[in-house]
Amino acid sequence: MYGVVPTFQKAHFSRTYAAYGGIFIIMAIGWGYFFEGIVPDFYDILGTIIATIGVIIIFYYPRKEEGKIGIDSTS
Repeated sequence: MYGVVPTFQKAHFSRTYAAYGGIFIIMAIGWGYFFEGIVPDFYDILGTIIATIGVIIIFYYPRKEEGKIGIDSTS
């Protein structure tokens, strides 16, 4: 169930899975802080910010040609 939920989304699976992973990182840091009392250090916060920016770029960056993204599997 854990990895299957994103496959049911209307958007591209890879982008949905990237967003799911970014949310997982944020929630893991939050869980550690709020429930386990682990204060995130500078690198925890920096890594979370970098991952979140990556998710935003992957999921929301406008594409001009949907068929021309990534590796061409037709050749």
